[in-house]
Amino acid sequence: MWRRLGLVALLAIAATGAGAAWLASQISKPYRGHRPDQVFVEIPRGTSRWQIAGILKHDDVIRNRVAFALFSTWHYRKRLQAGEYLIDRPMDSREVFWKIAHGRIFVHIVTVPEGWTMYDIARELDHQEICSKADFLAAAHDTSLISDLAPRATSLEGFLFPSTYEFTRHTTCEEIAQRMVSDFRTVWESIDTGGSHPSGLSTEQVVTLASLVERETPNADERPLVAGVFYNRLARGYPLQCDPTVQYAMAMDGETVKDVKPGDLRVDSPYNTYKHRGLPPGPIANPGEAALRAALNPTHSDYLYFVANGRGGHFFSRTLAEQDHNILRLRRRLAEESVPDPQLEPQKARGHQ
Repeated sequence: MWRRLGLVALLAIAATGAGAAWLASQISKPYRGHRPDQVFVEIPRGTSRWQIAGILKHDDVIRNRVAFALFSTWHYRKRLQAGEYLIDRPMDSREVFWKIAHGRIFVHIVTVPEGWTMYDIARELDHQEICSKADFLAAAHDTSLISDLAPRATSLEGFLFPSTYEFTRHTTCEEIAQRMVSDFRTVWESIDTGGSHPSGLSTEQVVTLASLVERETPNADERPLVAGVFYNRLARGYPLQCDPTVQYAMAMDGETVKDVKPGDLRVDSPYNTYKHRGLPPGPIANPGEAALRAALNPTHSDYLYFVANGRGGHFFSRTLAEQDHNILRLRRRLAEESVPDPQLEPQKARGHQ
């Protein structure tokens, strides 16, 4: 009897060793199967470990369903997370398991810088193949998302908050627009005190002015001062003469302009603040938090004009004579640094009455 028991024990040990060796061979070697170079695997919510193993085997990602299920059960404390996973190279079953256990789902990372227009966002989404440019622009014209904030708005321009977003392959254009507007609301509610706005502007007008500030200067410290200049000019009935509004008017017609030339100032558009006094009909870009704060809390000064200083900032002035002098300062600085002349002219500079 003792011999029989010993033999059974030896057989059990051998079987255990053989099983362990088999399991190791099934889960430790990278596997590709007959699938293409890349495959997306969708794990629905509520899927059991055995069912997940079946999905992975069906998609030819793992070598053996039973082996993966056994390995998964051994690590029962680790919850396998639902989502879409990209398998972009041969992986062994251990790697696949930990990828799903850590929830490393596939996402598109989309960074929307401050000052981008809805056209810029549409191009980036199209480039990343998340949704087409046309479809996003269609979603961006559904103003029901901001009807309480901007009842007269014709698009979501200005309310698509700049940030870094993560979207899956199944995120729709409408969901993207909703997410961006939601982020705008979160920021706006944190900075708008609920009182009256400067000069009695509406929320949409404040956002519009913030978009001008955003496009005029990348210098965060300058933004309240630039906003103050715009408020001063509005109060005096002077045209804002903001180059980015001309760029936006041309972008609406499908023309991208990096540097505004004198001839561009004649573009026939209500967004052209050289031809039309007051604010443009709506935002010309999507401002970030700093620009929104500047529009709500402008710096009070006597400045009516500003021009680039060639070093990322601006010269500010109270009179047109000072403005013309600052333009000459800029020309001299550019000449000294051997930078091409930007073709600035006194009559083109902001603030010519």
